[in-house]
Amino acid sequence: MEPPLRQRHGNGVVAAIGNTPLIRINSLSEATGCEILGKAEFLNPGGSVKDRIAVKIIQEAFSSGQLAPGGVVTEGSAGSTAISLATVAPAYGCKCHVVIPDDVAIEKSQILEALGATVERVRPVSITHRDHFVNVARRRASEANERAAKLKTNIQTCETSTIHQQQCNGEIFGDQKKNHIFSSDCTGGFFADQFENLANFRAHYEGTGPEIWEQAEGKLHAFVAAAGTGGTIAGVTQFLKEKNSDIKCFLIDPPGSGLFNRVTRGVMYTKEEAEGKRLRNPFDTITEGIGINRLTQNFMMAKLDGAFRGTDKEAVEMSRYLLKNDGLFLGSSSAMNCVGAVKAAQALGPGHTIVTILCDSGMRHLSRFYKTEYLSELGLTPSATGLEFLGLPLEER
Repeated sequence: MEPPLRQRHGNGVVAAIGNTPLIRINSLSEATGCEILGKAEFLNPGGSVKDRIAVKIIQEAFSSGQLAPGGVVTEGSAGSTAISLATVAPAYGCKCHVVIPDDVAIEKSQILEALGATVERVRPVSITHRDHFVNVARRRASEANERAAKLKTNIQTCETSTIHQQQCNGEIFGDQKKNHIFSSDCTGGFFADQFENLANFRAHYEGTGPEIWEQAEGKLHAFVAAAGTGGTIAGVTQFLKEKNSDIKCFLIDPPGSGLFNRVTRGVMYTKEEAEGKRLRNPFDTITEGIGINRLTQNFMMAKLDGAFRGTDKEAVEMSRYLLKNDGLFLGSSSAMNCVGAVKAAQALGPGHTIVTILCDSGMRHLSRFYKTEYLSELGLTPSATGLEFLGLPLEER
């Protein structure tokens, strides 16, 4: 007898998150002699691996009493986590306020606005600056809590005047910055804090890692991924190492990030910083959402055997190669992860199974990573016909 229908379907959008397929990347597997597998996280409903942490962060906030229906989730994000939070928050009866650097692809903020989130774009500055996007998001949560507390005790009446409030394309100006999202029924704010909140790590330790182990039937030799917050690489590597300590776990790090040096030399610095040539904050790379110049609580949970350095040119070339040869339209971090997978294959030799994360698709990267004019200005126009940009001759494919 078949079970009732209610037992055979998921409960809302949250049920659609996770259990993404692990797919063979045929061209890279054939070129390297290894089985290179990608966890297709771009198939999550919010379009990226960050859906997993959005659910975990909100669920734990509800369980701890830090968030309730009618609350506002705030986050400082370069895009994907913000989109995932904006996707998931309504399922819990919450709103979302996002603070985003103004140099990320414009389509990310457009998606956020379409999802109903309030978007505050700020200039990129150091994490030590009070107006770094993460620090601004933290303040917005505190402001929401202060306002909710005052409203609850009738100390302050709701101020709803719109005379001095102006909003244009999601950008917040002047005296609107403080209270524009805090309605009279707001129950408070919660700062998601994806970089330091270990719910990030737990989402991957309890979800992504076990899924990879099961889908690969325990038959994998290496895992490689880049790190932004560090949650994915930490959760997955710690789980896999507990299952089999012989599995090699590697970081792939973009230009300007300090994590490569931290893993390989134990010192967090970059050549650009040491020589005083750092051009922009937080680092000089076309990739978005990966690389960082500080240690997060999440990254410190990672179990790594080594690290590789990737370049912007390698990521750009890899994205076009996979689109042409595999029909995979991937974002910049996914492309960098695939660069890492090939470097791991070269280090280990043929006959190994290597897993990486396909974080998101190229749909959020059209105005930068996939824009011909933009790449030309940076000297990153793709020109490879095969994988020669990684030292693999054409005849090996």
